[in-house]
Amino acid sequence: MNVQTSRSPQSGTKMPDHGVCGCVPGTKTLNLALQGGGAHGAFTWGVLDRLLEDDRLSFEGIAATSAGAMNAVVLAYGLAAGGREGAKKALANFWRRISHAAAFGILQPSEFDRAMKDWSLDHSPMFLWFDVVSRLFSPYQFNPYNVNPLRRVLEQSVDFDVLRNAACPVQVFLGATNVRTGKIKVFDNAQLTSDAVLASACLPFLFQAVEIDGESYWDGGYMGNPVIFPLIYSCATRDVLIVHINPLERKEVPRTSSEIMSRINEISFNSSLMREMRAIAFVSDLIDKDVDNKLDLKRMLIHGIAADDVMLELGARSKLNADWAFLTMLRDTGRERAGLWLQENFENIGKETTIDIQARFL
Repeated sequence: MNVQTSRSPQSGTKMPDHGVCGCVPGTKTLNLALQGGGAHGAFTWGVLDRLLEDDRLSFEGIAATSAGAMNAVVLAYGLAAGGREGAKKALANFWRRISHAAAFGILQPSEFDRAMKDWSLDHSPMFLWFDVVSRLFSPYQFNPYNVNPLRRVLEQSVDFDVLRNAACPVQVFLGATNVRTGKIKVFDNAQLTSDAVLASACLPFLFQAVEIDGESYWDGGYMGNPVIFPLIYSCATRDVLIVHINPLERKEVPRTSSEIMSRINEISFNSSLMREMRAIAFVSDLIDKDVDNKLDLKRMLIHGIAADDVMLELGARSKLNADWAFLTMLRDTGRERAGLWLQENFENIGKETTIDIQARFL
């Protein structure tokens, strides 16, 4: 990836509307990078919910994939329609609708799971049956009518005309994987539709590829989870806060087939982010060595919020568990981690990177 860029954003870049965001003087601006991970995206909901309570923050751009893409469009719509409180309400309503839709589906934890607070779905007979079916048949076979309950939830939660309007207070960039070319496709505000979000979240073993303008798309996590480069090229803000869902490291080697598949997915869905972090680290090193300031390079300041200790205890199957108790547990964890991050790092926003890129990514 070529990360050389001018110090100014591209022409036409929309700066955040502080009136809409409800910010105070001295506000610090962040770009958000939201990972995908199914129901684990409720952790990101909690992070965003807590960040929205801090009126010292504003947001310029959001790059997102899969569940992160859903959080992104709901956040942007909420901000545009009702400011910070509107965004908090929109996110809460969206995740409530997700849980309500799942309650009428087959991917539900058993009563034993609920009692034991085991969110893995390992004891759910219907899930185990569905898991076998999805391994034997493609979604074109077991879901020939291409029913996707997420479409209705999205269309109930977001007015996409508002996001495509020039007055939208944040820039949104959603990543999807082009099935034919294998390249990343980034949908910006002008291209935002429910199809674009569903394309970003299209797991090929569960859903038919989403067709947009004659091209077919799968989950963006395969090529960018999420993509960072649109925030570099299209936003003035240098600070990028990554909300991590997928653990980078695991101490134990997976042994069972489900554990192996889970780890393969984690590695593949983190690989593109690690490559971009390597490029950012490389450019930062060039800037540090450019004592005469001859290079026209933009130093990016990278931050991160994660809960690897919690995510490591959750099986990959729990990403399909939209039980309300599970979602709110993840939300509360996200709020807690975001609060701790603000306490420890707010003063460093706009000044320096607050994670060790070398240790975490390289």
